[in-house]
Amino acid sequence: MAGAATAYSGIWKLYKPHLKHFNVINITLVALLCSISYLLGVWQRSGATTAATTTTSLMAAVPCNRADVAFTTSLSSETQTQLDFAAHHTADDFAALSPATRHFPACAAELSEYTPCEDVHRSLKFERDRLIYRERHCPDKSELLKCLVPAPPGYRTPFSWPESRELAWFANVPHKELAVEKAVQNWIRVEGDKFRFPGGGTMFPNGADAYIDDIDHLISLSDGSIRTAIDTGCGVASWGAFLLSRNILAMSFAPRDSHEAQVQFALERGVPAMIGVMASNRLPYPSRAFDMAHCSRCLIPWHQYDGLYLIEIDRILRPGGYWILSGPPINWKRHWKGWERTQEDLNAEQNSIESVARSLCWKKIKEKGDIAIWQKPTNHIHCKINRKVIKFPPFCSTPNPDSAWYTKMELCITPLPDVANIKEIAGGELKKWPERLIALPPRIESGSIDGITAYIFQQDAELWKKRVGYYRSLIPQLGQQGRYHNLLDMNAKLGGFAAALADEPLWVMNAVPTAANTSTLGVVYERGLIGTYQDWCEAMSTYPRTYDLLHADSLFTLYKDRCDIEDILLEMDRILRPEGTVIIRDDVDVVIKIKSFTDGMRWESQVVDHEDGPLQREKLLLAVKTYWTASDDISQKESGDIS
Repeated sequence: MAGAATAYSGIWKLYKPHLKHFNVINITLVALLCSISYLLGVWQRSGATTAATTTTSLMAAVPCNRADVAFTTSLSSETQTQLDFAAHHTADDFAALSPATRHFPACAAELSEYTPCEDVHRSLKFERDRLIYRERHCPDKSELLKCLVPAPPGYRTPFSWPESRELAWFANVPHKELAVEKAVQNWIRVEGDKFRFPGGGTMFPNGADAYIDDIDHLISLSDGSIRTAIDTGCGVASWGAFLLSRNILAMSFAPRDSHEAQVQFALERGVPAMIGVMASNRLPYPSRAFDMAHCSRCLIPWHQYDGLYLIEIDRILRPGGYWILSGPPINWKRHWKGWERTQEDLNAEQNSIESVARSLCWKKIKEKGDIAIWQKPTNHIHCKINRKVIKFPPFCSTPNPDSAWYTKMELCITPLPDVANIKEIAGGELKKWPERLIALPPRIESGSIDGITAYIFQQDAELWKKRVGYYRSLIPQLGQQGRYHNLLDMNAKLGGFAAALADEPLWVMNAVPTAANTSTLGVVYERGLIGTYQDWCEAMSTYPRTYDLLHADSLFTLYKDRCDIEDILLEMDRILRPEGTVIIRDDVDVVIKIKSFTDGMRWESQVVDHEDGPLQREKLLLAVKTYWTASDDISQKESGDIS
């Protein structure tokens, strides 16, 4: 204050000799400007004084007496954060900061496994040819449920990784069908109140680990050159589960109800998986995404429809990537009787697959026992020359090979980026893992991602290191092994959030919203991470209670004029596990509006400051989904505790 007074006095002395030249209006204006300067100085000092660090934490899930293994998680703080937005809003605006809370009821108990875009009843309205009825068919806006999907009675917090790879609670996925149907194949067993996953599979009776060792003897899985994989028709995803311990991330998918709850089992085990099917649409991944694709008796008719499904695998394989096939028709001379098919039929199928692979310019590099491996070329120089002889399939003229959200598959080869010579790798050579995570992705280096330079990429990486460090200060459990394993970044951009957590024993599904109109998902894969395209005006292709932690950076601003906030929040609640955590960062006005919904969703939530202090408009909403089940809700209604 003394400094401001001195400044005011100096201004007065400067102008006093000349006052005779000023009229009253001039004097008033000078005084007003000085007063504003003085008040601004006072305000800045008070802001610096009151911006004390507040320690806010999401408390760890701690055992309590609920079905012997129940848990509770609460949101608390050593010092409650009292956010004062008066410095950033007018009095008229401030009244709108706290809209009325809307309370959402529980859905019916029979909807505990509801998957909106793969609803069995809706799917029957669509074509059964080529499994089109099992593709995504989402409800219209008028059909959207405005309720909270309940956990099944007796739901328990899943086992922590790596124990969850072998065990799951029966109450969480109460389906015995697979245990009966696949009993002789060692997929899954029921043991009292638990499921056990021995790691078996139709084509790996000695266990997934031994099967992966067999692949490792044919192509190296341990030198860091293979980091991302896709498992088509994954079953309970034992292949992907055992690859995690080898630093390989596998995206596993299978259709809804092909075998009861197979993808749900995969996610319950802590394995990356999505509901999906090869039918008429492209898979929701960019071109050149995966280092390796795998099919172990996945029942996909690779030889049919002019090789359409292998053509799609070719699109998503990186240059030099591998396709692995085990099961029919591989090694048919040994297995044909057990497969209950004729030798002629199996021989014709294998010849057809070999022919399609050759037409794609793939090279068959290994076939040993029950495993065959093909390799995609590293560029298309020879392949384009071969089109003079092999007319089909032609090269695509589609301008965007990364387009994959409701994009139809095409009977054409996705061309690789041009190269100068036969030894060059199309699109640029990828580093081996883990260097690949921090190296400049080739798509950015080549300038093919609009507006993203090497400098911006490095700045983004540093920014997310800082932000994740701040998250850890707010949520100490983020650094506790086993507390979080399945994570979802709902607006992943360049994958910076996932990259900052890469040393933790967890995985992140990086969703790139279609509304963003960017091609950054290709960058995510070049960094050795996995993800998917997603329109958040629709439901995600996953089961309820899939993720331990959801992260949403500027997501609601992105969708502000596209769909309702409440619909995105209800979808988040559906896919979040009881006692799971949510981190939302967005503009303060958006965050306050979001909180008015989450307060009615049985979430415990709190708004906290940006990592750079309280003067930033962007704020964070930290929330925990409370534990409750369908049976709890019924009991409360009967007792009159809830309406």
